[in-house]
Amino acid sequence: MSHLQYFSYEGFGDRVRTETHYSQAVRIGDKIEISGQGGWDPITEKIPEDLAQQVDQAFANVELALKKAGGKGWSQVYRVRAYFAPFAPEAVERTVENLKRYCPDHRPLLTAVEVKGLFAGMGFEIEVEAHVA
Repeated sequence: MSHLQYFSYEGFGDRVRTETHYSQAVRIGDKIEISGQGGWDPITEKIPEDLAQQVDQAFANVELALKKAGGKGWSQVYRVRAYFAPFAPEAVERTVENLKRYCPDHRPLLTAVEVKGLFAGMGFEIEVEAHVA
């Protein structure tokens, strides 16, 4: 699988790569896929209790992972999957705010899913696909 390039960012990304055997991003030619990003601080790994802060940090973590994999960031994102545990109107509103902030010039595809639970009791997680050509 030499055509696949895997990437992880400093802190949380490096730790989970070592301890749980997964990466934060994979680059396949002109495409980058990001594994689920939650609201953890990438260095301290703390997850805020405030759901809006989790959403904001998850979007920032996506940006970090995209750039670590050689992308420009959210401007190249074309597909978003958002997971809510549970589905909360304030998290949806904050997701829309972040989409407008990070993607002011385009509207990526979005799938939103309510799930029973997420890692470490988080209320929000997001994964994306980006085209980097």
